Amino acid sequence: MPDGQRLEEQLLAQEAGRRLSEELDEVENVDINLQTDLLKIIQGQADAVYMTGQGLVIKGIRVQDIRLRTDNIAVNPFSALFGQIELNEPVNVITRLVLTEADLNHALASDLVHGNMLKFDLNLNVDGKIVSLKAEEIQLSLPETNKMIFTGKVLLQETGKTRPLSFHAKLRPQTTQQPIILESFDCTQGDGISLEVVTALLQKAKELLSLPYFDFEDMMLRVKNLVVEKGKLILLVEGHVKQIPSQ
Repeated sequence: MPDGQRLEEQLLAQEAGRRLSEELDEVENVDINLQTDLLKIIQGQADAVYMTGQGLVIKGIRVQDIRLRTDNIAVNPFSALFGQIELNEPVNVITRLVLTEADLNHALASDLVHGNMLKFDLNLNVDGKIVSLKAEEIQLSLPETNKMIFTGKVLLQETGKTRPLSFHAKLRPQTTQQPIILESFDCTQGDGISLEVVTALLQKAKELLSLPYFDFEDMMLRVKNLVVEKGKLILLVEGHVKQIPSQ
C-alpha cells in the first residue's frame, strides 16, 4: 500500500481487494486504494476509490490491464467495514482497459457477448425492407496500429429467406479525427451481400458509437476513446454505476 495511507484505508482496501479477487474467475493481480477515514466510513462516505489490476477474468471475459477511479461515493457503512462496497447512490467511474487480441476473440465467442450483442436488425431505407443479421462466428485481428480485420459467418435474413454468409472485412476504427473507414469487404462464402446492406451495417455501427451511453445491468457506459495498436485494444470508458455488479 502507498506510504501515508491511514490504517483504516489500508485494512479496508486489503479486504476489498481480497473479496473482489474471490468474485473473479481468475486474477493475476489486483490492488485497491480507498481515500477515506473511519468517520467517513461510519457515515457511509468515501472520497474516491482507485483500482488497478492485471489478468482479470469475470463471466469468461478477460482484461489484460485495468485502471479505474471513481469520484465521491456513498456506500453502505456496515458492508464497507467488512470490505464490501455497496453503493447507496450512483457513482461516476472512469476506466482504462487494455484487451489483447486473444482476450477479444475469447470474449466474442463467450455466451455473454454472443448471446446478447451479436444480433442486428437493420431497417433499410432501400425499398423499406427489414434485414436481419445473426452472427454465428466472429473473429478479430489487430495486425497494426489503427487497423481491425473481422472475419466471420453470419445468417442473413431478407425477404423471408435465410442464407449463410462468410465475410472478411478490413476497417479503420473511429477516432476523434475521422469516422469509421471501411477499406475492404469480401464475401468468402455465399451469394454475396448488397452494397445497401454493407452501408446499413456501417450506419448501425456509427449509430452505436454515437450513443451517449450503453446500458449494461446496473451501469451506463460510454466509450470515450478507442485506440488500436498491434495485438491490443485500449479503451477509455466513462460509466455511471448504480451498483457494483457481482457474479
